[in-house]
Amino acid sequence: MIYKQGTENIPATTVQKHLLSKDLVFSPKSANVAGLQLADLIAHPSARQMRFARDGLPLPDDFGGRVATLLTEAKYARNPKNHVIEGYGLKWLP
Repeated sequence: MIYKQGTENIPATTVQKHLLSKDLVFSPKSANVAGLQLADLIAHPSARQMRFARDGLPLPDDFGGRVATLLTEAKYARNPKNHVIEGYGLKWLP
């Protein structure tokens, strides 16, 4: 579905340009796939940063903190009108 229609924010042509196949393969964490490890290296610091911000705690100066800072400074999507990240590049989901 995503391959054919894209997403709310990514047109199908962009998805098709970046995916090698329209068939997505899901592997369990126990398979130790490099791509899953890389995704965790980015997702975990991002989630931790959001929890620290929600709780009013400073971000630790460690690897995860540096990754989160890099994501905030250069990678997260921003509202085109006011450049706010929350709601565009960071979203709390139920």
